[in-house]
Amino acid sequence: MAEPAGEFIPSPRSQDCSKHAGGWGRGMNDYEYIWYGNKSEDDYPEEACTPWYHKRAQIDDFRVNNDLDVTGDITANEVTAGGVTLSSRKDFDIPHPTKDGWRLRHVCLEGPEAGVYYRGRLTNDTMINLPEYWDGLVDPATITVSLTQIGSSQDLIVDAIQWGKRIKVRSGTAANIDCYFLVHAERKDGERLIVEYEGTSIDDYPGDNSQYTHNK
Repeated sequence: MAEPAGEFIPSPRSQDCSKHAGGWGRGMNDYEYIWYGNKSEDDYPEEACTPWYHKRAQIDDFRVNNDLDVTGDITANEVTAGGVTLSSRKDFDIPHPTKDGWRLRHVCLEGPEAGVYYRGRLTNDTMINLPEYWDGLVDPATITVSLTQIGSSQDLIVDAIQWGKRIKVRSGTAANIDCYFLVHAERKDGERLIVEYEGTSIDDYPGDNSQYTHNK
């Protein structure tokens, strides 16, 4: 039999361009930057497999050194910010100011509205001047006032709420006014809270859920 002319070159193996599920190798505990490819689509070799990109990614731990810009939703079983874990009860927990070895925890007040308050003391005056920013923040029709007289009975009366900017107080006994005041109002820079609604999850809320922070 005659020897074949030239060197025998085996045919090339077929390309394996499939995606291989799962991860393999050794896990690195140090934080490394994600590698960024340096070839554009036009420069990529035609004979090479089309590269994969991370449309979805999974890692064990993730750290952001600077800013995190999110254009979609974030879903998490537990979120911790500044050492505080967000939950259905909004609280703050600090070292106790007067008892060593103790801590103090308060929970945010809850109510059927997006309410704000302003409080203080009114002495020898008849006018409570509300903060200037209330003019654009609250619905003046929702303003309510509580007055607590100090030292003596003064028969305190809310005489008028003027333009949602100030509250006129008078004494029914013509006494000098000395009292604590607490003013509440409902915010108007958003939709009114729907307190009760039919449904089985937060997604059934009939209003604009994007205006609220909540956990499902």
